[in-house]
Amino acid sequence: MAKKKKTEKKEIVYAPIVYQPITETIEKNYMPYVMSVIVSRAIPEIDGLKPSHRKLLYTMYKMGLLTGGRTKSANIVGATMKLNPHGDASIYETMVRLTRGNATLLHPLVDSKGSFGKQYSSEMKYAASRYTECKLDPICAELFSGIDKDAVDMIDNYDATMKEPVLLPTTFPNILVMPNMGIAVGMASNICSFNLAEICDGTIALLRKPNLSVEKLMELVKAPDFSGGGTVLYDEEQMKQVYLTGQGSVRLRARYVFDKENNSIDVIQIPYSTTIELIKAKLTALYKEGKIKEVTDFNDLTDLGGLKLTLDIRRGVDPDKLMTKLFKLTPLEDSFKCNFNVLIDGAPRTMGIIEILTEWIRFRLGCLKREIAYDLGKKRDKLHLLLALGKILLDIDKAIRIIRHTEKEADVVPNLMKGFDIDEIQANYIAEIKLRNLNREYILNRISEIEGLQAEIADMEETLADELKQKALIIKQLTEIKKKYGQPRRTQILPVGMAATYVEDDSPENYNARFVLTKEGYFKKVTFQSLRGNDEQKCKEGDEITQIFDGENKDNLIFVTNQRQIYRAKADDFETTKASALGEYLPVKLHMDADEKPVFMRIQNKYPAKENFVFIFANGKGVRISASNYETTGNRRKLTSVYSGASPIVAVFYEEKEPFEILLKSSDNRAIVIKSSLIPQMATKTSGGVTLMTLKKGATLVSATADLSELGEGSKGLKKIKIPATGVLLS
Repeated sequence: MAKKKKTEKKEIVYAPIVYQPITETIEKNYMPYVMSVIVSRAIPEIDGLKPSHRKLLYTMYKMGLLTGGRTKSANIVGATMKLNPHGDASIYETMVRLTRGNATLLHPLVDSKGSFGKQYSSEMKYAASRYTECKLDPICAELFSGIDKDAVDMIDNYDATMKEPVLLPTTFPNILVMPNMGIAVGMASNICSFNLAEICDGTIALLRKPNLSVEKLMELVKAPDFSGGGTVLYDEEQMKQVYLTGQGSVRLRARYVFDKENNSIDVIQIPYSTTIELIKAKLTALYKEGKIKEVTDFNDLTDLGGLKLTLDIRRGVDPDKLMTKLFKLTPLEDSFKCNFNVLIDGAPRTMGIIEILTEWIRFRLGCLKREIAYDLGKKRDKLHLLLALGKILLDIDKAIRIIRHTEKEADVVPNLMKGFDIDEIQANYIAEIKLRNLNREYILNRISEIEGLQAEIADMEETLADELKQKALIIKQLTEIKKKYGQPRRTQILPVGMAATYVEDDSPENYNARFVLTKEGYFKKVTFQSLRGNDEQKCKEGDEITQIFDGENKDNLIFVTNQRQIYRAKADDFETTKASALGEYLPVKLHMDADEKPVFMRIQNKYPAKENFVFIFANGKGVRISASNYETTGNRRKLTSVYSGASPIVAVFYEEKEPFEILLKSSDNRAIVIKSSLIPQMATKTSGGVTLMTLKKGATLVSATADLSELGEGSKGLKKIKIPATGVLLS
C-alpha cells in the first residue's frame, strides 16, 4: 500500500492588534452616522419638512400632480425612489401621514382617495398603495412658489442623475403649522401645530415690529391647534414658557356631549397625543377593577362620520363629574410634550416661537430676493433684445439689405452687429425674426413694452435694495394665504382655572343591603332590589345561616373569629350577589389564618364606651368588654388577642344600651337564662371572666343564644338572678 503523505500544518498568522482610543473610534465611526440621522432624517428644517417629506412632495410636483388628477399611490412611491432609496414601505408611510384621509395635519398636503387609516387609531390600517390614489393639495402651491425661479438651492440626488431642492420656498411658516416629531441620536424634536390664520397674523406682526414681545404674540397666536380638536387647558405661565424656550407641556382634554335620551356620554374628540385603543384599554382595566362603577358599558362607534366613543352610564350619575374622574384616570386627558428643535443652516437649535418665526423670515427674505433677482434677470434680457428692435426700427430696409447681401450664413450676425452697433445676443435675436415680422407694426408693438419693462426693472431693483419693501411683499402674501386657506380653530381653549378637576371621593356609592353570614364562613351582600320576589337565602350543603341583618353599603363591618382575632372590612369591599348564590368565603377574602372562621358579625361604625362586647366560653365563664377597647386610630384591618384564650369561644354578643337575656346550654343537657347585665365588665380584653354556669365534671358549655323563642313558656324556670348558677335539666 502507498504511504499517505504527511499533511503539513500551516502556521496561522494573526494581524497585529491595533489599539485605538474609544474617543477616536466614536469620532471616526459613530459620529458620521449620528450627523446623518440628525441632518438627513429625523429633525425638520425651517420649511417644516424632513428630507423624506421633501423628496416625496417634490417628486409629486415634478409628476404634475399639483394641477393634474390623482394617480395611484404606487406610481408616486416608485417615482420617489429616484430621490429616496430607503424602500417603498417607508415612502408610502410618509405619504400616508400627509394625506387628508389620515387626518394628521390641520392642512393636509396630499389630497387622497381611499383608506389611509386615522391618526387617532393604532389599529385602523391604511390600504396598500396599489389601491389608493393621491395628488398634491392646492395649498402645496404655496410650498413650491418660486421653486422654478431659483428661489432655493438644488443639489444632486443620491446617484447624481437628477436634481432636488435643499429646502422648499414655502410662502408661510409651515414649520409651525405642520406637526412634526422626530427622534435622532441624542436629541429629538416634537413640534405641535398652530392655527394657520393665527400664525400668519403673528408673522405679520413680527415683520412690522421685529422686537415684538412674547405677550403680544400670545394675543395673536393663542395656543396650539390640533387636527383632532379637543380642548387645551390654558396655563398662561406654562404656555409662555413654551413660546419663549420651545420646551414645555400642553395639557389636552377630550371633548364630549351628553346624550340625555340614551343616558350616555359620546366622546367625539380625543387628545392628539393618544389613541382610541389606549383609552379603551384603560377603561377596560378600570372597569374590571371596579373603579368606574358609574359606567355600565362602552362601545367604539367610530365610522365614516368620525370618532365616537359611547359610554353608557347609570341613572342619576352626573356626566360632567364622571368625565372629570375619567380625565384623571384615563388618557382622555393627556399632555403634548413640546420640543421645538429645528435644523438651521445644518445645525439643530431649540427655539421659541418668536425665534423660529424670525429665522423663517430670514429664510423667506432670501428666497424672495432670489425670485426677484431671477425675474429681474429675465426682464433685463428681454429689454436688451427689445432695445435692439428699437435700433432696427430706425432703418428696417438696412437690416434686410445686410441679411440679403451677406454671402455666408455665418457672417449674418457679425454684419448685423457692425451695421447697428449691437452685441451678438441682440444680433442673433434679430436674425431669428421671421421675414413676415420685419414690418413696422410688429416692431412698434414689441418696442412699446420697453417703457413698461424699464419701469418694472427699476421697481425690482428698488425692491431688491430695500428690505422694507421685501417685507411688505411677504406681508401681502401672508394676508392672501390667510384669506384663502385660513380655518377656524379646531381645538378649544379653556383656562386651567375654569377646568373642573376631579377630587377623589373615598366614600362608596351608598344603597341599602342585606348582610348574611353562615356557620361555615360564607358572606353575602344582597341589594333589596335583588331580593324582590326571591328572599330565600341559599347555603352550601351542611351549612346554615347564623346572622342576617340590614345595613348600608357605606357601613363598616367587623368579624370576630374563633382564633381571638377581629377583622375589619367595608361593606363596599364585597361584591353584591343574589340570594341564591353562596356568597364570598371570608377566610379567603380576609386572608384569615388556617382553620380560622368567623363566629360573629356586626356593623360597627362607632365604638361607644357604654356599649359592650359579651364573650361566652366553653368553660362556663363569660365577660363583658367595653367597645371602646377595640377602637383604633389607624386604618388597621386586623386586631389580635381580642378576648381570652383560656377556653374556646362559644358565642359573641353585643350589648347596646339595654341588657338582654342569654340562654346557655351545656353538654349534659342543662341550661340557664341570665341577663347580660349580670356578667361583670372587665377592663382588659384578655380577661378570662367569671363563671356564669356551674358545670359538672366533664361537661362544657356548648351553645349560647339570645333567641329564647324555642323555649316558649319553659324559659321561666331557667331564669337566674345570680351567678354562678346551676343548670336546670331540660325535658
